[in-house]
Amino acid sequence: MKAKVAFFDFACCEGCQLQVANIGEALLDVLDKIDVVEFREVMSEKSGGDYDVAVIEGSITTKHAIERIKEIRSIAKVLITIGACASIGGVNGMKNNFELPEIKKYVYGEDEKYFDSVPTMAVDQVVKVDYYVHGCPMYVPEFVTVLKHALMGIPYKAPEKSVCTECKLNENECLFDRGLTCMGPVTRAGCNSWCINNGNICYGCRGMLDDPAKTGQIEILKKHDIPLEWVTNKFNMYNKAKDVKENENE
Repeated sequence: MKAKVAFFDFACCEGCQLQVANIGEALLDVLDKIDVVEFREVMSEKSGGDYDVAVIEGSITTKHAIERIKEIRSIAKVLITIGACASIGGVNGMKNNFELPEIKKYVYGEDEKYFDSVPTMAVDQVVKVDYYVHGCPMYVPEFVTVLKHALMGIPYKAPEKSVCTECKLNENECLFDRGLTCMGPVTRAGCNSWCINNGNICYGCRGMLDDPAKTGQIEILKKHDIPLEWVTNKFNMYNKAKDVKENENE
């Protein structure tokens, strides 16, 4: 029997699901092993019931979302997060820079009392996650690899090395030498230095390494006379949600 795979979205732009919809030939070698039973972005049908694999995009930002992700987790054998929002909280986490009543008032004005909102959390701050596909948007080759691992029941973990290692292999000029700040030295690899390859900086959308070379990063900043707050402000763009304590919103 084919594995039943369902896609769900929470607070996000749905860009990672769009990446899935546009994968094309790279997905052909797994399509005969799966049955996509729910995927709002590309189909209207819903099967309900249990799922072999639930793929989640988006961060958790409301009490309703907390209840919904728990329900999905309870009927899914395997849960995969795709993209920065689901995996580390993503850009939605910038809300956590402010007191909740303050930011609700700013966004909703006099109607703020009608809107449910909690501090932004990554999915694993609410339920157990089995596999992660990091990035904003996610890197398609990594998603295909993770999906294959999930279907075979084989563990997968993003490489415990920095984006800089991939950047050097791709023979990119170091952005620090061009007077730019870059999160590459402390951000986990796995994206093939996608942004730098295409002329952008690394904003840390894949999250910080478990054991980042902080001393080395500080030495780089000192060498190029770059204030530490410039870097922390950039890293805050995707990684603020992890400051919320697990189960704090329950």
